[in-house]
Amino acid sequence: MSISSRLFIGFGIVIALMLGLGLYGISQVALVRDNMDRVVQRDFAMISELNAIYEGQAEATAATQDAVRLGMGGNPPIAEIDKAQATYRTSITRMQEAVRRAIALTDEFGSTAISAERAAAWKRNGELLRDMDNLLNTSTPQREEQFRAIRAGQIVSTAFIEATMAQRRAQFLGLISEMRQVANDGVVAGRQRVEQVYNDSQISTLVVIIGAVIISAIIVLLMRRSIVGPLQAFMLFVERVGRGELAGSPAATGSDEVGRLGVTLNSMVAGLKELAIQSRDATNNLGTAIAEIRASTQEQAAGVEEQLAAVQETAATVDEITHAGSQVTKRAQEVIASAQATAQTSADGLRAVDETARSMDSIREQAEVVAQNIVALSEKTQAISDIISSVNDISERSHLLALNAAIEAAAAGESGRSFSVVASEMKVLADQAKDATNQVRAILGDVQRGINTSVMLTEEAVKRATAGKQRTETSQRTIGEITHRFQESVQTFQQIVASTNQQQLGIEQVMSALQNIRQASQQTAAGTRQLNDAAGNLNGLSEQLLALSGRYKI
Repeated sequence: MSISSRLFIGFGIVIALMLGLGLYGISQVALVRDNMDRVVQRDFAMISELNAIYEGQAEATAATQDAVRLGMGGNPPIAEIDKAQATYRTSITRMQEAVRRAIALTDEFGSTAISAERAAAWKRNGELLRDMDNLLNTSTPQREEQFRAIRAGQIVSTAFIEATMAQRRAQFLGLISEMRQVANDGVVAGRQRVEQVYNDSQISTLVVIIGAVIISAIIVLLMRRSIVGPLQAFMLFVERVGRGELAGSPAATGSDEVGRLGVTLNSMVAGLKELAIQSRDATNNLGTAIAEIRASTQEQAAGVEEQLAAVQETAATVDEITHAGSQVTKRAQEVIASAQATAQTSADGLRAVDETARSMDSIREQAEVVAQNIVALSEKTQAISDIISSVNDISERSHLLALNAAIEAAAAGESGRSFSVVASEMKVLADQAKDATNQVRAILGDVQRGINTSVMLTEEAVKRATAGKQRTETSQRTIGEITHRFQESVQTFQQIVASTNQQQLGIEQVMSALQNIRQASQQTAAGTRQLNDAAGNLNGLSEQLLALSGRYKI
């Protein structure tokens, strides 16, 4: 069952309890009100009837007394006596009707009394009312006879009947007094019954409230156990993952919201494990590649240094050849005077040309070696570019995973706050890795462009060295021909002077080519140093990545 369903059912039960408690309280209040209304209305109805009986008795007594007073004086006025008799009859009739209504009320109220005391009081009042009705029924004929005696002027009979009626009147008043006392006792019993019902309602309402509170507390405890317990377990799981411990037991799963959150957390931890493993593998591969690159750059730097030394040595040799050529040109003007000296000088020039040819071969071979090293270096940089692309992909996947983790943590609310710290740390790591790969990519671009320039310059140097060697071979053949033919003609030696001038021009070209080769070698050495520095930066980045990935215990 989902958490929302459990909350809905729990709060529904509590609301139902509160609603039942309210309805029970209303019913108890209605019960107290009904009892009060019954007591008040019934007592008021009975008192009203008693008052009507008492007033009728008083009117009847006053009418008879007026008639007796008129009859005792002799020669009674018949009209006034008739009027008094009519008043008497009306009062008696009203009294009898009130007594009958009171008897009906006592019978009705006695059967539905709210307590035994009230039932006894109604029963007693019914008995007194029936006695009163009998008394009225027996008194009425005597009063009628008294009125006849008064009309007839029979004073003795009138007085005798009045004495008898006085006793009956006293008896009637005693009945009324007793009824009022019984009615008062019934009122007291009704008030006590209402108070008892009120107290019972209070006690029962309090018991119902206590029961509702206990049931609500049990429901709250059950809901807390079913919701807070799994959440605490998830908090411990998230804290363990936040510390980098990924090898523990997975989070609990289920069909409710907390269980689905456990499935998501387990999937995320599995992704973190895979990412950590890939990061470690990639970092180890990167460190191996960096070591190979640094070793290659160091070897290339040593080769470039040797090439630069050879170029400088060749330049010195060419300088000597240039100086020797100048001497040949200067002495060529004196060749006619000293053929032996010129021949010796020609021999020296031939040897210098041989050394130049050998130097040219050495320069060409070293240039080819440099070209091969540069090509190998270009392949290494391409391998570094591939590794950087892999690192960049890993950083982008880490960034995406960190974003997904931040979204999941935000969806979990307070439960996912600890895990959002891990997500932010992973995002910072991914951003640092991406920035570092961009810096390395820029440095590799510069190195690649330097390598391409070095390749072009090396190829140009090889071409120029080949051309210089060809010119040197031409000079060698020319000098040999001059040496062999020097004795034949002084005019032929003029050709030697011209060839020597051409040699001087070729040497200058060789000198210019050597300068270009030296500059290319210097550029290659600078690029090699930059590549070595970049490899050192990559090594530091690899160590940082390894340290960061080492936080996660797989």
